[in-house]
Amino acid sequence: MNPYAAAVQAAPLAAGGIPARGQYVHAQAPVDTAASTVPGTAAVDVVLFGTGLVGSALLTLLATPSASPLRLLGVANSRRQHLAPTSPDGGQWLRLPAGAGAPRDDTALLAALDAGDAPVKAIVDATASEAVAALHPQWLARGYRVVTANKALAGGPLAGWLALQQVLGDAADYGDAALVGAGLPVLSTLRRLRRCGDRLQAVEGVFSGSLSWLFNRYDGSVPFSALLHEARELGYAEPDPRADLSGADVCRKLLIVARTAGFALEADAVQVESLVPDTLRGLPVGEFLHAPGELDRRMAGRYAEAASSGRALRYLARLDEHGRASVALAAVPPTHFAAALSGADNVFAFTTTRYHAQPLVIRGPGAGAEVTAQALLGDLLDLA
Repeated sequence: MNPYAAAVQAAPLAAGGIPARGQYVHAQAPVDTAASTVPGTAAVDVVLFGTGLVGSALLTLLATPSASPLRLLGVANSRRQHLAPTSPDGGQWLRLPAGAGAPRDDTALLAALDAGDAPVKAIVDATASEAVAALHPQWLARGYRVVTANKALAGGPLAGWLALQQVLGDAADYGDAALVGAGLPVLSTLRRLRRCGDRLQAVEGVFSGSLSWLFNRYDGSVPFSALLHEARELGYAEPDPRADLSGADVCRKLLIVARTAGFALEADAVQVESLVPDTLRGLPVGEFLHAPGELDRRMAGRYAEAASSGRALRYLARLDEHGRASVALAAVPPTHFAAALSGADNVFAFTTTRYHAQPLVIRGPGAGAEVTAQALLGDLLDLA
């Protein structure tokens, strides 16, 4: 449930289903209260890279009363951009149609940010671009704050993580709540434990909302590929579901968790089980989606084997105190904490020197543009 539901009433949508700026009515605020557009009134000036599902969801949240300390100065996708002085009003911030706006120019976007008069300048990365993620240390070194849903730097090669740590001053300079668990308090909890002198001994959990949804639903009665198509339609799975099924995304999240906990792991230190059959890995996405026979047969076999002993299939990430890490499909007993998951829930179980007899468990929705965008908004508001 939207935590702002009691305080925010949505007016009818504008044409095309896009909520226009000012269409969110607060019980005790003016109708047009939203991210500030008035010079001198904002605590944080913002530019946004990425207008996909998460970026668009963030733009919707920036039109709510909660975003009043923020001022959006620019929005860009991979090809085009809008800057505040010349951008369309209201909901058209949400989309950059082909050919609309000026050509993408990062120098101009950062110049607009520099020209703003708010005391804090923040860049939001809602892309999945490795090239954009590689700029995070440079932006931080120039004094910008960075808020990100892009895992490519923190969950990529160890050198990128180390470069990020070298330039970070205050942890608040880098908002990363959206990287793992779609905004669940995972990384913040790990940092708090470390500050208290606690030490992670093991972590185990379901780190993928899409894979959680698939295996929570899969009972052998319909082909696995049918659920995969449904997950794509619901926005739980990537347009090419092999990004989820390969285990690469879960591996990145496990690396981020491990590194935050103090383990300097390289990606090749994680044993990864891909669920994509070898014969389907090199196919174009369209062919893969229409040739699922081998995947269906493999999943049916794994399910039958697990069900025969009363177990459930869950795609688990694991790390022990020696830094041994893996992501793989496992058959878990009914007593396992992941067996009772539902929907697209994630779950993280931390065993530490102080949470030893019983692990500290964090559970909640692990997929969805709205909750991920809310994590970005929360990190931005923490800068205000």
